[in-house]
Amino acid sequence: MNAVDRPEGEAPDLWLEEVHGEAALAWVRERNARTEGELCARADYAEFRPRLKALMDARERIPYVSRIGHDFYNLWQDAANPRGLWRRATLDEFRKPAPAWETVLDLDALGRAEGENWVWHGADVCTPARDAEGRPVWRRCLIDLSRGGADAHVLREFDLVERRFIAAGEGGFTLSEAKSSASWIDADTLAVGTDFGPGSMTDSGYPRVIKAWKRGTPLADAPTIHEGEAGDVSAWVSIDDTPGFERIVHGRSIDFYTTAMWLVGPDGSRREISKPADASLGFHERWAVMELRSDFVLADGTRHPAGSLLVAEADALMAQGCEALRWTALFVPTPTCSLGGSTWTRGHVLLNLLDQVANRVEELHFDAATGGWMRRAVALPGPGTLGIGALHEPHLPDDALAEHYWVTYADFLTPDSLMLAEAGRDAPEVLKQRPRYFDAAGLVAEQRFAASADGTRVPYFVVRPKDAPMDGSTPMLLYGYGGFEVSMQPWYSGGFGLAWYERGGALVVANIRGGGEFGPAWHQAAILEHKQRSYDDFAAVAEDLVASGLSSPARLGIMGGSNGGLLVGAAMTRRPDLFGAVVCQVPLLDMRRYHRLLAGASWMAEYGDPDQPEQRAWIERYSPYQALREGVSYPRALFTTSTRDDRVHPGHARRMVARLEALGQPVLYYENIEGGHGGAADNAQRAHLQALEFAYLWSRLGGR
Repeated sequence: MNAVDRPEGEAPDLWLEEVHGEAALAWVRERNARTEGELCARADYAEFRPRLKALMDARERIPYVSRIGHDFYNLWQDAANPRGLWRRATLDEFRKPAPAWETVLDLDALGRAEGENWVWHGADVCTPARDAEGRPVWRRCLIDLSRGGADAHVLREFDLVERRFIAAGEGGFTLSEAKSSASWIDADTLAVGTDFGPGSMTDSGYPRVIKAWKRGTPLADAPTIHEGEAGDVSAWVSIDDTPGFERIVHGRSIDFYTTAMWLVGPDGSRREISKPADASLGFHERWAVMELRSDFVLADGTRHPAGSLLVAEADALMAQGCEALRWTALFVPTPTCSLGGSTWTRGHVLLNLLDQVANRVEELHFDAATGGWMRRAVALPGPGTLGIGALHEPHLPDDALAEHYWVTYADFLTPDSLMLAEAGRDAPEVLKQRPRYFDAAGLVAEQRFAASADGTRVPYFVVRPKDAPMDGSTPMLLYGYGGFEVSMQPWYSGGFGLAWYERGGALVVANIRGGGEFGPAWHQAAILEHKQRSYDDFAAVAEDLVASGLSSPARLGIMGGSNGGLLVGAAMTRRPDLFGAVVCQVPLLDMRRYHRLLAGASWMAEYGDPDQPEQRAWIERYSPYQALREGVSYPRALFTTSTRDDRVHPGHARRMVARLEALGQPVLYYENIEGGHGGAADNAQRAHLQALEFAYLWSRLGGR
């Protein structure tokens, strides 16, 4: 029997799934050396790596911030601080071209002192205490630190005033490394989900059991307050500390798209929150807000279509139930317009809409006199990608920023900007602007459409030289994702500018089904037994590029990561004749086994359950690992992953490469030891990885 055709149980390469196994890591090091030996010797790698690193470390970048009380916090990485400085400034200081930041935590110094390779994973701040004059003081927070960038992290309590960790011996909260969750119930109590031992984690590797941990008591003695089931994705607790509207919600993520929720009363009793299982429901002060993933019919026959955003009084929801309640639709989708997100100031809800894959913003507020919602369009830059985020701090009664919000804007040829806007007004204040890293005068960005196998019109963006000949000679990189309702929108990239556009390369971003560009229906059209449509759409875009003369198979490369890695893996095995290069990043590839590896079980609502014969049949039709065949010539692909990726198992990429090698196919492989699912832990690693990828692409696709 040929090794590459063995049944799954006899597969000769399963030992590569031993992430830190000695033999597996020796295999990795050998291929890393081979790949680096080839690509690092190229002149373009030698040019790209220092330029990319300098760009990533540049002080002219926008220091994006999050608000904690009166201050604005930023994690800053550069050449001197590769792991980062967590720092803060006031808004007045942040407005300055060169703010005087106060360092709160130096991750590089911490790592050196403790002999650890810490990577920042975020902070959760406790409800503020009050000083002698009754003013709020934000002091206690929980900081998550990951070793090498993995999802698993340690948790440690930190004092924001004294800028130091609070040791366990002083009563500080600490958790050892795990995929934990923790929220402040009060200043001395946490709602904790972590690895408490056998049976405490779901099949997906996330917390199943939530306990209330009192300060100064052993975690082992903490009482259980909420449990999910082993087959759930996770159990969780959400705590809203808005004064006058305090709420604790217990939840189960049953699968990736369905949840069950309970509202916890002051006495600890629980009432289930009535809602459609696949709807997302949250609260803002007096309001319950619900986003639909499927059509919702009320008791009186009123139908709200999937993709709608509904609002109602929270107390009425709990009293009457979801179907009996009269909901108000704040947004109803159209065939070309979907909801990209929403955020609340103190008195307004801001809707970020995605119209033909370009954002626009609408602002609504409740008019008590009429009992209705007033709406207006906000004048913001476009067409491109807008991000919005409210700044209201409810613990400040006279918050000067209560009606303010951040706006970010970018498109393929316009650098990112950060603006401060105020509800009820246009003309936001531009606070920070990223410099132009490449000359866009010779480039054009346009939207085109391809017809998929079933006739569906699939949009895609093209960034190309204005004078590109239509003879298929332009090196072109096609990027896609196509899953989990994630939208692919325009972005500005200095890295692509210096390593791709400057040399005459073109970029294509495909908006294939499985994404969220046109709301839930666009996503649901390409999941489970219909997942093949994502790959049909991607192939249709590639074929359209070739038919139009924009590119040709010899000059057309594809790139994707995670689910996008599955996408390009399926593309190269289904249509090896259509592509000259493949960059497959942190991918899923063996879809027979994905649900048994790390967080894979959490994605069965997207792909299906390989243990069910009917579902296994449709999965096997596209699974890249199983699709490899003798006698087929595949593009010489570059596979990249990370040893510390504890979300998508590195065994996917390892075993795909091993199988290609067994077939006698040329292939390149690079596995970063750190980096987690992002592939890199600091700018030096990111620059090295990106320089390898661009050097590979030029080696395969060449220049004009």
